[in-house]
Amino acid sequence: MDASLDDPSRVEAIRRCIQAKPALERWYRECYAKYAACIGRTQVDGAVLELGSGGGFVRTLLPDVITSDVLPYDGVDRVIDAAALPFDAGSLRAILMLNVFHHIPDVGAFLGEAERCLAPGGRLFMIDQHVGWISRPILARAHHEPFDADTRDWRFPSEGPLRSANGALAWIVFQRDRTLLAARHPALRLERYDPHTPLRYFLAGGLRPWSLLPGWAFPVASVFDRSLVALSPRFGSFVDVELVRV
Repeated sequence: MDASLDDPSRVEAIRRCIQAKPALERWYRECYAKYAACIGRTQVDGAVLELGSGGGFVRTLLPDVITSDVLPYDGVDRVIDAAALPFDAGSLRAILMLNVFHHIPDVGAFLGEAERCLAPGGRLFMIDQHVGWISRPILARAHHEPFDADTRDWRFPSEGPLRSANGALAWIVFQRDRTLLAARHPALRLERYDPHTPLRYFLAGGLRPWSLLPGWAFPVASVFDRSLVALSPRFGSFVDVELVRV
């Protein structure tokens, strides 16, 4: 896979890509609104951390969030490895993630760190890829990132933060292996796993240079996406995952 994906200088190109696509920017804003709602549900003190901030713009909507990434992107507050969080025990109110979980090579180590750093009542909230009826063939055959829904291992070898991934990882940990999750990480209670967004992100082209979804059509596509998920959550291509530190 192209090693340039892990070049920190790409951050400006990523930001321009998001800003140039009205539908994609609106999708990001929708995700950040979910961040805000999660923070509002978290009635404890502490800092709020976003992992994998990359080229996003969360600080324009949530200025108190600590932004971070494993790569030294210009503009992020901290360079952080999710498997070794540099925070005191119980010091975080919330940990937020957007399209990041499936890039963490050892999510067991990360979840252990989340248990340690979150205050009791704190929340871990992520939006990530879901293995659904529409997304499975796209992620397995048409997406540039690795995908393995059959692996029994939550870890994968890392050749670089963005080149390495398992697009099925959120589904594996929080759905297929949820009993194992409860046994390994009893201090993190899975509160919800809600699939959504069957088509909008893919039609917007993600972080690729093209888009098939103009901004004016985003509300119509949103209604269609919600209608599909209402028929069955298995249409969802992305998922909201929320866990509470007990």
